[in-house]
Amino acid sequence: MTNLPISPIPPEHPPPPSVVVLGRFQPFHRGHAHMVEFAERWRLENMPQASLVIAIGSSNRPESLRNPWTNSERSDMISEWLESSIVEGTPIITSIPDIEDPPNWVSHAEMYHGPSGVFISSDHDSLDLYKDSGWETVEIPMEDRGRFQGWRVRETARMMSTIGDNDAIVEVLTPTIPHSVLKLMIDKQYLRRLAFLGEGGEPVG
Repeated sequence: MTNLPISPIPPEHPPPPSVVVLGRFQPFHRGHAHMVEFAERWRLENMPQASLVIAIGSSNRPESLRNPWTNSERSDMISEWLESSIVEGTPIITSIPDIEDPPNWVSHAEMYHGPSGVFISSDHDSLDLYKDSGWETVEIPMEDRGRFQGWRVRETARMMSTIGDNDAIVEVLTPTIPHSVLKLMIDKQYLRRLAFLGEGGEPVG
């Protein structure tokens, strides 16, 4: 178990069984957009009565190159993107703290995103955890997955974090980060902090 604080605490009334996608969204990039759009299309075709839940993991991790943005900031990124997305209605966005205990992860996460529904992901380890816990799971086919690995996106963003030319930042980062999210990150100085979070970058993986 971890000594990380359990923050936020679980809601008093978690959502009913829903269609759930889970990610750290550090930051919310085009691979995440593909995942959420896939889940929304699946929901509309198979469970239109259910809600779409976007679960933000690692809400309790301290600021670092691997985790530069707070759960509130990541929620803002997702909300900004949703305004121009194909997603209908208002998805539920919830933040889940890490517990560093994979066998008990799903029961812990259920206190936040609700009980057994449908879990949609491209991550095999997460799919296995949810399937072993009795959830229906749907695997997302991912093309060009390497391009949208979080560490790659963060490292490119870090290299641009000291650039004062916003047009150059947009040109370099728009291929991997949705324009609406990137504009938010520029306007709120979310990129600038990457320049002050240590040297040498983060390890691959």
